[in-house]
Amino acid sequence: MKKILIIHGPNLGLLGQREPSIYGKVTLKEINNSLKSLAKKKKVSLTIKQSNHEGEIVDLIGKAKNKFNAILINPAAYTHTSVAIRDAISASGLLTVEVHLSNIYSREEFRQKSLISPVAKGSILGFGPKSYILGLEALLDLI
Repeated sequence: MKKILIIHGPNLGLLGQREPSIYGKVTLKEINNSLKSLAKKKKVSLTIKQSNHEGEIVDLIGKAKNKFNAILINPAAYTHTSVAIRDAISASGLLTVEVHLSNIYSREEFRQKSLISPVAKGSILGFGPKSYILGLEALLDLI
């Protein structure tokens, strides 16, 4: 069975209450339930983690190499600042897809640069919670 690590970055635990005009009203639990439903249909195993801590995310990625086939990650604010997460993804050698609820390129200038995109196979953004489903489907097609 294929195994996928899903990582939700900082503040994503606040989905549904945090800036619903940007991030929508869907909660992280609802997103995770949708991902689990798709995974069950596709017969893949998911491990889902959320962390507000950069080092914890780096550790998760670093330990993923021999346990998972791929990573689906929403690095959230770390998208624009974390060389450490970028380097961990690159070092892991794992197929990685980056997802974002909002279109980072239509937001504030400081959000329009992703340090993660160059080391990801692809990025899906701007489709709200559907970005996660599209990202998981893309990973499954690529594995």
